[in-house]
Formats: sequence, structure tokens, C-alpha cells
Amino acid sequence: MTKDKLIALNKLSLGQSGKVHSLSAIGQQRRRMLDLGLVSGTVVKALQISPSGDPTAYMIRGAVIALRSEEASKIMILALEG
Repeated sequence: MTKDKLIALNKLSLGQSGKVHSLSAIGQQRRRMLDLGLVSGTVVKALQISPSGDPTAYMIRGAVIALRSEEASKIMILALEG
């Protein structure tokens, strides 16, 4: 795994996918992320950004989930090619 491909989820470009590497969130926020299926190895795809610019919709385990940029910044992913 190369460090230069490890980015925060909120930096993922629309249409791009990545695999969850780690979470830096704590407490209730961490529990919610885990409940949504954001565990190590889960593939996440950035689908679209709301008209106001936040939140962003992501495809996570077959479900579309909206995460605010502040939440997504606490999810480190390994960006996938193509």
C-alpha cells in the first residue's frame, strides 16, 4: 500500500471509488460510521454532491448514504484506480 493514495473520504472525486482503511472518529460518530458498514476493506464510491456543496452522497454496501464533509474527513481510504 502506498501512502500517497491514502486520502480522506471527503477528498474523493465524484465517480471515484476507494477502500476504507481506517476511521479517526470517536464515540457516537465512530459507532454510526461502523453501523453504516464503514469498516476496513469496504468499497465506497462518491456519487454526487448536494447543490449547497455539503453533504456528499456515497454508495456504501449497496446503499446511498449522505455524509457531511466534516464526517467524511475522519474516514481514511485507499483510492482505487479507474
